[in-house]
Amino acid sequence: MEQRKIGYAVLGLGIGMAHADAAYASENAELVAVCDINEARLARAMKKYPNITTYTAFEDLLKDSRVDIISICLPSAMHADFAIAAMEAGKHVLVEKPLDITPARAHLIEDARIRTGMTAGVVHQNRFNANMYPIKEALTSGEMGRIFLGTFGVKWYRDQAYYDNGGWHGTWEMDGGGSLMNQAVHTVDLMQWLMGDVASVTSAMGIYDHDIDTEDMTASLIKFKNGAAATFVSTTCAYPGISTEICLYGTEGSIEADGDALKVWKMKNAPDEEALEETMLSLYGEGNLSVLSREPKRLFGHAHVVEDMILAVRDGRDPEVMPAEALKSVTIVDAVYRSARSGETVFFA
Repeated sequence: MEQRKIGYAVLGLGIGMAHADAAYASENAELVAVCDINEARLARAMKKYPNITTYTAFEDLLKDSRVDIISICLPSAMHADFAIAAMEAGKHVLVEKPLDITPARAHLIEDARIRTGMTAGVVHQNRFNANMYPIKEALTSGEMGRIFLGTFGVKWYRDQAYYDNGGWHGTWEMDGGGSLMNQAVHTVDLMQWLMGDVASVTSAMGIYDHDIDTEDMTASLIKFKNGAAATFVSTTCAYPGISTEICLYGTEGSIEADGDALKVWKMKNAPDEEALEETMLSLYGEGNLSVLSREPKRLFGHAHVVEDMILAVRDGRDPEVMPAEALKSVTIVDAVYRSARSGETVFFA
């Protein structure tokens, strides 16, 4: 007997279009509905995805019995309210990053997941870049020795029009922050996933090139409970957009990457260090697209996360990134902002 396809819906058609694309392409799901208050966005979605139902009212979407999963793709400060309402209505949810804009609000999503028994996943797709698998393995296997230092830098560029469009980017009320909370939260997630639990944060921040309420630059010293330390910088002023540095240094090896592209792989105890690095760079040095040329059916980005969510619901398992895990990056970002405002180090319990 053929298994029923999972009914998928998307709330918010900004970044939500990437979720809709992934659900529409999935062999295991059917994109049945989208919801947005913008009629022009709905019209574009109807043209792109034949036979879907469109809603302007979230309450009407919740009443659609065909919908099993809803992707929550609204401004960050709205994530908790709408994710909770969806779970209470019996829908599973995939929440865009960040989980919400404060740890307290992010906690509410995890509380609702436990209370309702629904499945909840979070979009932190950079964990599933091709180069992250060998990097994580090198850390957990001990191949790099004792990790003592990380350097992370999200050096991006956004012009003023980016912040003016839509009216919520760069606001504390709806965006929860600037370059760190919006652009760099994925790299914050990678930092704690790779390096471990944070012990303290000491930070500075400022506004240098934009008319916004939040920041367009942060610089932080992060100390970890395992004794390691890291620097973390974020900015949307680095014209024209420079790099996403993910660099890890252990007593037995060093790894450097720029986003999904591996740049350095040095292992002291490798039988042939140069040959190993050459192999690793040939496999992962050009990023996800080069891997996709070798493995055309492999999914990256939102396609990976959405498909994982679909299979989690279908198979009755947890998705790869759950709210309690995504809460960690929100907590670190919150600590950076508190430290920068107070001029004092913020310590974690």
